[in-house]
Amino acid sequence: MTRRALLTGITGQDGAYLAQLLLGKGYEVCGVIRRSSHRGVEDHRLRWLGVADKVRLIDGDLADLSSLLRIVQEVQPHEIYNLAAQSFVASSWRQPVLTANITAVGVANMLEATRIAAPQARFYQASSSEMFGLIQEPMQSEKTPFYPRSPYAVAKLYGHWITVNYRESFGLHASSGILFNHESPLRGVEFVTRKVSDGVARIKLGKAKELRLGNIDAKRDWGHARDYVRAMWMMLQQETPDDYVVATGRTTTVRDMCRIAFAHAELDMDAHVVIDPAFYRPAEVDILLGDATKARASLGWEPQVRLEELICEMVDADLARVARESES
Repeated sequence: MTRRALLTGITGQDGAYLAQLLLGKGYEVCGVIRRSSHRGVEDHRLRWLGVADKVRLIDGDLADLSSLLRIVQEVQPHEIYNLAAQSFVASSWRQPVLTANITAVGVANMLEATRIAAPQARFYQASSSEMFGLIQEPMQSEKTPFYPRSPYAVAKLYGHWITVNYRESFGLHASSGILFNHESPLRGVEFVTRKVSDGVARIKLGKAKELRLGNIDAKRDWGHARDYVRAMWMMLQQETPDDYVVATGRTTTVRDMCRIAFAHAELDMDAHVVIDPAFYRPAEVDILLGDATKARASLGWEPQVRLEELICEMVDADLARVARESES
């Protein structure tokens, strides 16, 4: 029997890599896609991975329960992965209500559609390490108290706990992955790792002279999105639903991440990076460091890509992108 998976956020970084993974395992993959006047542009990540013509895209919106019910009834998925969100932390201060409606209430809508139309489906919720915020323990595990520091993190916390509540209230096979920062060449350019790799490429190719950044002493636990979507799939293969931290267990400053990127392009970081207070957050998360002991023990999951490899892959991809732009 061919298994069917339904993905929200399929055109994002994680959705594209997860679609590729599931297709490789023989799944039929359907994705919820928000209606846009720019149709043909939003699936660029799927095209970059060579899977755009292998997935079925269906118009829907996390803010519209009726559309989600229609989609779940039509697809009758065996697995549902809720990856869609307003996911850029900085924007959540400027658009707090939108963030709440999509990143928080959207999860309840997706769970309700699942409960009504496909209660036997296994459900994955994309939780976030940002929920830990002002950290209460040096390493954050599933038992660490949450202290969100942005509207995005507060919304993610609601999504996390409503998933737990539906699991306990209605017996849904619903699991949450508390994912620490995970990046790739498919990351949006507004996120710091991709902003750095794109900036390095433009400086190297003479398209820019400086890279403006905010707090480069913030520390993050960075992994590769390809590794992290594998953990998502592994969670839904378990007999019992549960919540798991997914992380590398290594924290690195933005400054040191920049050094890796600039060094790979044979550039001097200090000659090009400009600290701009405009990029500081109203409430900063200074350090995140994940303890993925449970995921390792229960799922058998291990990260396979080191930070240095990840950053070099991103810089190389952006060098190729910027070079193509120059030719066109």
